[in-house]
Amino acid sequence: MDIIFVPLLTVIIKIIDLYQFLLIIYVIMGWLEVFNVLNRYNRFVYSIHTVLFRLIEPLLSPIRRFLPDLGGVDFSPLVLIFSIYFIQGVLEKIVHRFPA
Repeated sequence: MDIIFVPLLTVIIKIIDLYQFLLIIYVIMGWLEVFNVLNRYNRFVYSIHTVLFRLIEPLLSPIRRFLPDLGGVDFSPLVLIFSIYFIQGVLEKIVHRFPA
């Protein structure tokens, strides 16, 4: 079973790494849009923002429901990053339990 299980978990960990990278890009793009460095009306920026929004927001919106309103400061990406770190750590411990 570990012939399939360990590589599958390794692929899942890599996908989580990619998702975390996309989350950081999404947050930075949001900051750049707020400070008028990026123009959301640019077609290229709009298409990247739309793709990232569709990938990231389904996980951020439930977190936002539970966090208190802090007056314009959004801590939901930070909570999601810490949750991703936790899940990644658990998966890596599971992978290391199986002999190579």
